Amino acid sequence: MRKFVFHWGAFIATLAVPASIYAAPKENIAIETLLKGGWQIAGYTSTLDDRSAFILFRHPDETYLVQCRASYDVTRTPPVTSNCYKLQ
Repeated sequence: MRKFVFHWGAFIATLAVPASIYAAPKENIAIETLLKGGWQIAGYTSTLDDRSAFILFRHPDETYLVQCRASYDVTRTPPVTSNCYKLQ
């Protein structure tokens, strides 16, 4: 059985981020494109339902991060989907 650990620091940091970065994404960037372009995984976390994960990417030459939500659902076609966008 997995234990859920709540991190207050991450929660407070999320609240401190301006709402503008949560706006609808203007473009969808593929994870494959990020990896081929030299982007590195800066962090990741899974959701409570274990069907999706958030992946944070950073690039040494860029001043912004890219966040991706990758999910797996056998009831959909295609079963694997991702949504990536810039966090500025």
